[in-house]
Amino acid sequence: MLTGWAPLKPDAGQRQGHSPSAWPWTLVGTTVAWSLWQLRATVISAQYLDDNSVHQQMVRFATAQIRAGHDPLTSWFPYLGLGSPQFLHYQSTPAILTGLAGLVVGPDASFRWSLYLLWCLWPVAIFLSARLLRLRPWAAALAAVIAPFLHSAPGIGYEQHAYLWVGYGVWTQLWGSWALPFAWALSWRAVADKRFLAPAAGAVALTAAFHYETGYLAFMAILIMPFLVRTGLRARLLRGAILLALSLLASAWVVVPLLRYARWAGLNQALSSTAMVNGYGAGQTMTWLVTGRIFDAGHLPVISLLVLAGLVAAVLQWRTAGPDGLVSPGRALVALFCAGLLLSFGRTTFGSVVSIIPGSSDLFFRRFLMGAQLAGIYLAGLGAAAAGGQALRLAAYLTRRDLTRLAWAPAGGLAVAAVAYLFPAWHNAGTMAALNSADIHFQQLAQSGEPQVNAAAAYIRSHGDGRVYAGSPSNWGQYYTVGFVPMYAYLESQDVDEVGYTLRTASLMTQPEYHFDSAQPGDYAVFGIRYLMLPAVPATHPPPPGAILVLHNNLLRLYELPGDSYIRVAETVGSITANRANLGSQTVPYLRSQEPAQDRYPTIAYSGAPAAKPTEPLVTKPTEPLVTKPTEPLVTKPTEPLVAKPTEPPVARLSGPPGAVLTETADLANGAATAVVHLHRRGVAVLSASFDPGWSATVDGHPAATQMVAPALVAVVVPPGTHHIEFRYTGFAYYPELLALAVTALFATAALTRRTRSFHGGSVARIR
Repeated sequence: MLTGWAPLKPDAGQRQGHSPSAWPWTLVGTTVAWSLWQLRATVISAQYLDDNSVHQQMVRFATAQIRAGHDPLTSWFPYLGLGSPQFLHYQSTPAILTGLAGLVVGPDASFRWSLYLLWCLWPVAIFLSARLLRLRPWAAALAAVIAPFLHSAPGIGYEQHAYLWVGYGVWTQLWGSWALPFAWALSWRAVADKRFLAPAAGAVALTAAFHYETGYLAFMAILIMPFLVRTGLRARLLRGAILLALSLLASAWVVVPLLRYARWAGLNQALSSTAMVNGYGAGQTMTWLVTGRIFDAGHLPVISLLVLAGLVAAVLQWRTAGPDGLVSPGRALVALFCAGLLLSFGRTTFGSVVSIIPGSSDLFFRRFLMGAQLAGIYLAGLGAAAAGGQALRLAAYLTRRDLTRLAWAPAGGLAVAAVAYLFPAWHNAGTMAALNSADIHFQQLAQSGEPQVNAAAAYIRSHGDGRVYAGSPSNWGQYYTVGFVPMYAYLESQDVDEVGYTLRTASLMTQPEYHFDSAQPGDYAVFGIRYLMLPAVPATHPPPPGAILVLHNNLLRLYELPGDSYIRVAETVGSITANRANLGSQTVPYLRSQEPAQDRYPTIAYSGAPAAKPTEPLVTKPTEPLVTKPTEPLVTKPTEPLVAKPTEPPVARLSGPPGAVLTETADLANGAATAVVHLHRRGVAVLSASFDPGWSATVDGHPAATQMVAPALVAVVVPPGTHHIEFRYTGFAYYPELLALAVTALFATAALTRRTRSFHGGSVARIR
């Protein structure tokens, strides 16, 4: 039997020392080199078509904030959804780390190179984590070879298409894909050896910081690992509980702010009833699995068959454990594979049962399919190694020769067989990479020929005082493009504050923005839109009344709406009851009414809190005398004499806004806006920014309470007269303390456990 080939004996390699063979690393290196060459166009500067545009903008923002001496975690991110504390609500650690690198090489270059290297080098993470899981060198190497070639029907898991320029742009998931393999491996080791508790907790916390859904998969492993072996269950449960508590402490700097501000994070109402949020369900997912479309969509199921071989091999070795009490890695991988599948079924299969999962209303359950994919990669490596070992033993039997003396035979034969077998997956990945490269070059050429857009963006930035609208994904905006990229997304690449690139943040205004109607003149004022960018051909998209043409070329027409800006003087009338799940639908009737054009805003009774009292004055009209028609005399019943009841006098609404903005300065990137206003009657100053409790206001230097007005804007009550108004955003204040808690907990645990072991040497055991 060849050393290193016997399937699923996890500790043989430790008994005989590390294999001196460089062949496993050669396979990994060759795989990495192939990806580096095929995807080299990734580092070309071209505006992104997918969510990578948002990630890149966050990196630019992080670099700018760090350079200015500000903390991105506590800053107001102004560019999408009328602004939000994006670095609090979203997984922002990758943007901050890449932004730090951007101080040296520039944020855009830093982002592109991070995307390129993180994906192309990912086989290294798979190999190292597989070795940490005690997979044998060849099984680990084969898993690394297989990793870049997955392609699923959803296309958003651990696969090349999820990260390509023409894909989905799930860049933070890519960071999580580096942390999760080590979180799984270290958690598996920690339940048997407490020296691994601190590293495992650190890896789990890092996974959660990189990508929230991936963090759930890391915590899921902690809950599973102790139960894989009944022998010593009490000790394993104790270590699992310690690991869970330590991981929560280490990730408190991420989790606590999310919990504290959860009710101020808007839910995506537009997608809430779709499979994107609720999961594809057991039927669809299992159909994809059986037909090979979880791992091999678009080509022969070569990887799926290796996953099946790995499952069979794992089951055959189910009861084997090593001398240190570690369960067979195959058993752990089967459990993780099944758990990832079950979790991905989501609300579509399990309904309200998923509510037991903390934060379930914010999860996109379809994303958990990546957990099954990751476990499947390791299982495919096990299956390929087991198949190779069996083939070599068969060859040795048929030739009656000891093939261990032919050092080149296993490696060379394996390389040739792997290339031949994986050709369908390899060819599919190469074809997608070639198309990706062609599209990037086309986009780069299109951008270089459109200086008109840059001129318009420069005009907007220099004049300011409001946002720009250039369409949205739900209307003509999807066809108004620079190259492949819609104009609203291209403007974002210029860091222009715009309305229309919808459903990209968790701001409370993101859902009302989805319902913005360009045919409603009042909506422009509500959303602070001062500029309107339309295609150069004017036939189909007329500007609203009062728009002034300020720039015209062969690509665009730029209009200015002089009456609009970030701050308005208005009055509040009535109220709307809403919460973060229905804010969009509850405010649609208001946006479709005439009140936005009349500077009239309902207050919001939000999430159980009472609405603020309206500022609209009550003005009485003279009561008209009662006049009866001669043919219809007033008749009263004898038993019910006519009695005049005291009634409230009729109310007349004063026409026009209660005042005007005299001067205004908005610096939303630094969370500040000021204005001098004059009011002839009591009203409100409304800042066109998404409401958040971090916003505060002063009137003539005196603190004043902010309130939420429809659709979800920030307002402050202002009395008659001329006043100086200031709005300022202050973020979550306790990040340093929570980070200090995380570091202290990890180092203290490492110090307490570094000299002790939970198990000692012995022979391979059969366990339950």
